[in-house]
Amino acid sequence: MDLADLQAIAEKERSARKAVRIRCCTAAGCLGSGSMKVKESLEAAIAQAGVRERVQVVEVGCMRLCCEGPLVRVDPEGPLYERVKPAEAAAIVASLDGGPEAGVWRGDPGRPFFARQMAIVLENSGLIEPDRIESYIEVGGYHALHHVLREMGPAAVVEEMTRSGLRGRGGAGYPTGLKWATVAKQSAERKFVVCNADEGDPGAFMDRSVLESDPHRVLEGMAIAAYAVGASQGYIYVRGEYPQAIRRLETAIKQAKRYGLLGSQIFESPFDFKIEIRIGAGAFVCGEETALLHSIQGLRGVPRSRPPYPAAEGLWDLPTLINNVETFANVAPIIRQGGDWFAAIGTEKSKGTKVFALAGKIRNTGLVEVPMGTTLRQIVEEIGGGPPEGTIKAVQTGGPSGGCIPAEHLDTPVDYESLIRVGSIMGSGGMIVMDQDTNMVDVAKFFMEFCMDESCGKCIPCRAGTVQLHRLLQRISQGLGTRADLHRLESLCDMVKHTSLCGLGQSAPNPVLSTLRYFRHEYEALIRDGAPQGRPCGPTADLPIILGPTKPTSTPDQPPAQVGQYPSPQRDE
Repeated sequence: MDLADLQAIAEKERSARKAVRIRCCTAAGCLGSGSMKVKESLEAAIAQAGVRERVQVVEVGCMRLCCEGPLVRVDPEGPLYERVKPAEAAAIVASLDGGPEAGVWRGDPGRPFFARQMAIVLENSGLIEPDRIESYIEVGGYHALHHVLREMGPAAVVEEMTRSGLRGRGGAGYPTGLKWATVAKQSAERKFVVCNADEGDPGAFMDRSVLESDPHRVLEGMAIAAYAVGASQGYIYVRGEYPQAIRRLETAIKQAKRYGLLGSQIFESPFDFKIEIRIGAGAFVCGEETALLHSIQGLRGVPRSRPPYPAAEGLWDLPTLINNVETFANVAPIIRQGGDWFAAIGTEKSKGTKVFALAGKIRNTGLVEVPMGTTLRQIVEEIGGGPPEGTIKAVQTGGPSGGCIPAEHLDTPVDYESLIRVGSIMGSGGMIVMDQDTNMVDVAKFFMEFCMDESCGKCIPCRAGTVQLHRLLQRISQGLGTRADLHRLESLCDMVKHTSLCGLGQSAPNPVLSTLRYFRHEYEALIRDGAPQGRPCGPTADLPIILGPTKPTSTPDQPPAQVGQYPSPQRDE
């Protein structure tokens, strides 16, 4: 395989494309809404109309506007059909020749949901066929890998990534170029590259969508990273709850091997690189880098103390580079366009774009990619369309490790530093919108219950502290709390955050701290007035004695410590 072969494959794909192409989304969201039956009905309608010679139906990945699935798009320059039913397939095919579109909801491809976005990671999502490597090659796939192997040395690749300013998209925000440089300078006979696809935040589906829509993009990014740091073996750690993503990854790896784009002497160079998939059992803690490495090795997925960091001692105590799906998906575009091109997008300290899973009380839920620095208001009101009814009360970012940002801070730019200043974090990209009917104490209790259930139990502060925090929140939410309970809540948050072993425990109190900071009146109202009408109000389990001071760690004029003052979980590393 060489560059001429890639170009020949791309040309063959272009010449084989029929005059009209109907793209049908078969990512998980649309599949759950029946898109496969829509695809089959479209194929039957094409056959019945006798237009097979010029019309084809193709399966594509996520088309982003998930709330309106199943989605169908007609090329070239055709409409976007939303909420398509199998019975409407004949009308869509008839419309190709100017026939009626009775019963079909015709969407607006120029709607603000798409107009505000900038696709880098998602540039191929919903356009190419994820099950066919030829479709990826047609749009320039694996050209970046050929370029680095033939025209760049490993150090030059690391320098290009450093110049780009890309930071890890898994939550930690660590500079990607610096991490690659650290692994590259390690002297060891073997090194590893690991893709963290253990996406566990409630409401997050960014990595899943990328893997389902453009799997070869991630493989190419991993191969470029392996060349840069001197690794020969890669692993993709993906959660078992993503069967579609796993299937498409398996297919992509087989195809890349068959074309000589993975394996030995890639592009007839001395570079060898193999990738294997490891399937996780769904433990949230395995998104933490050291727990993930333990799980890949067949050990119990629990964190360990750092240092040493995986860059020096990772898999089997050998240097290991760990980045998440979105980070690797940025690599090929950076190599193609240059680090300076990427660095020109975004803000001074947060470069490029960020993918978010927009969900909650919002009209347009789905996958969003915007330049860093785009405000929360632009995302939730212009792209998301605002809440169906009422007003926005808060936006939660960063998953269980993040915080709840009130409506008065909607003009905050979305970048690493700005979100920390208002008491939240970027996280991996979950973004949940809440309206005026949302009870913020219940929100804090929900995330604390999640962290309590997902704690690995290795360290006492997280294992016991999250249980006690949840019991306190439950007691307060049921109208049985006291002011002493509120003081204990703050004190315990401080203890758990400062003494837990890993990022899960260190960040578990963040949703509590952010709701106390901005919505303290809701806690105080429950303590003063008891549970509001319609809320459960009954006896709770006796709370254990909570060690530590019971005096408040803040006053109404001095809010609790911000999320950004403490380490965030290293889910990207």
